Amino acid sequence: MRSKRLFSMAFLGALIGTAHSNQLIAQTTKLASEEHAATATASVQVKPAASNYIIGAGDMLAVNVWKEPEISRTLPVRPDGNISLPLAGDLAASGRTPVELQNDIRQQLLAYFSDPEVTVVVQEAKSHKFNIFGEIEKPGSYVMSNPMTVLDAIAVAGGLRDFAKATKIYVLRVSPDGSRTRLPFNYKQVIKGQALQDNVELEPNDTIVVP
Repeated sequence: MRSKRLFSMAFLGALIGTAHSNQLIAQTTKLASEEHAATATASVQVKPAASNYIIGAGDMLAVNVWKEPEISRTLPVRPDGNISLPLAGDLAASGRTPVELQNDIRQQLLAYFSDPEVTVVVQEAKSHKFNIFGEIEKPGSYVMSNPMTVLDAIAVAGGLRDFAKATKIYVLRVSPDGSRTRLPFNYKQVIKGQALQDNVELEPNDTIVVP
């Protein structure tokens, strides 16, 4: 009898242990699955750094030449659109991407170094600005450090004043050929989730007019 009781207890313990083990495996599998899903979601949500950023006057650039600290430096793009570096001299920066500029610097330094490694990083994007005027709480010029829509700009500028004509707002955009385009923006419709095509992403030097 005692041996049967011991066997039953041992068997019951084994069952409990197996169930506990299966529960742990299930929990571990669930956690792993959730972690994988979270990682996948995060990877989708992370926005890569834009490689097509166009440098402009006033931007602060960090130019690094590997193992050449006397050439590496942080400097602003001058109003004429150029920068100056030792050995490389004056270089046109405005209107170019960081990759284009760093390739140009590298070409200039090949006369002095066999294989210079150059990186250019925009530390402060000060050239991308928009203007907002009229019946807005804080009219003026603002730096676009990130992509912004018309609605974002209105929020940054403190919102509309009481007597603003919210359905008559428009964006003035200057094209490269000098022509101007007027883009309508109906604030009342956009905040209701309608006419979302009016809520365009701003481009540098856009001017928002709030009548």
